[in-house]
Amino acid sequence: MDNSKKLIVYFTYTNNTKRIAEDIKKKLNCDILEIKPVKPYDTDYDTVVRLEQNNETSKKTPDIEKIDVDLSKYDEIILGSPVWWYTIAPVIRTFLKQNDLSGKKVMPFATNGGWIGRTFKEIEDLCPNSIVENEMNIVFEGNNMQTSKKEVEEWINTL
Repeated sequence: MDNSKKLIVYFTYTNNTKRIAEDIKKKLNCDILEIKPVKPYDTDYDTVVRLEQNNETSKKTPDIEKIDVDLSKYDEIILGSPVWWYTIAPVIRTFLKQNDLSGKKVMPFATNGGWIGRTFKEIEDLCPNSIVENEMNIVFEGNNMQTSKKEVEEWINTL
């Protein structure tokens, strides 16, 4: 049995990433932290698309709510982000820039409706002193998961 202390850190917009994070929590019985922007995103998807479509080039870092978790207590971070324009959501970028995960194992998963682009590469770039491995791409069409449940469960078992 792995005795390392795990923390799931995630951001969700449509709740797809949250669903996966909660499945991981249930299976591994580990702590969980939802990252939220100080100023919530508009609930209208098209508005968010219009405002955030430059995410890959703008590299925005919106303010996030204060996190009340001592990250030093954890050896492994299971990091969940929706893919926004071929990379991580801006809220996750802020989290990674504000928190030093040096020496930790970071195991990212991405929820998306298509091409993941530079998602895992940007996580590696923002965690230069971490071991980034065991990435998982989870594809959705709307709220319907296209990646098989079995595939996701097998991945969770490797965490």
